[in-house]
Amino acid sequence: MDYVTALKILVIGESGVGKSSIILAFTTGDYNASFPATIGVDYKCKIMEVNGVKVKLGIWDTAGQERYRTLTSSFYREAHGAILVYDVSDPKSLAKLKEWVEELQVYSTKKNIVCLVVGNKIDKARQVTREAGQDFAQKHRMLFIESSAKTQEGINLAFEELVQKIIETPGLWESSPSSNIRVGSDERRQQESSCYDYTCTI
Repeated sequence: MDYVTALKILVIGESGVGKSSIILAFTTGDYNASFPATIGVDYKCKIMEVNGVKVKLGIWDTAGQERYRTLTSSFYREAHGAILVYDVSDPKSLAKLKEWVEELQVYSTKKNIVCLVVGNKIDKARQVTREAGQDFAQKHRMLFIESSAKTQEGINLAFEELVQKIIETPGLWESSPSSNIRVGSDERRQQESSCYDYTCTI
């Protein structure tokens, strides 16, 4: 089986939107309703397979609080992908994603970094329409999906979509010994039709 060198993935967004819960759900399958706020930066690792290609993900969980923002700027560098999370029960969290996009523009060292917008907490009462999240993603040329860390809905699919798009994106693999790896266009799940197939150009 082909093995892709480690990918650096950032999970960013405002405090309380469920970034750490998404990572926990993806890496362990668990859910913690009283997850403490991340201080500075946390890191998790997971090996996964996407269409027959094995990848090692280094997932960086960045603090959403303003006072920790200066601690995380260096962690944008050399990232292959970014997951931008908002809370569908909190309209302000979607509006705030614009600031996180601006930080990506400032600190990212890869011009073709792949970005995915995730509307999290769909298990709660919705105050942000699906269309609003899709519009934001389309405006910034990003993938889009909704999820619930509590019920696991959309969690694995989000990372699968992001990783597949990273591998298929020209320019991310010039310095990698695995640059010749290609991911086939196997039949996708029905849910994947909800994802916008864009690369974030910043």
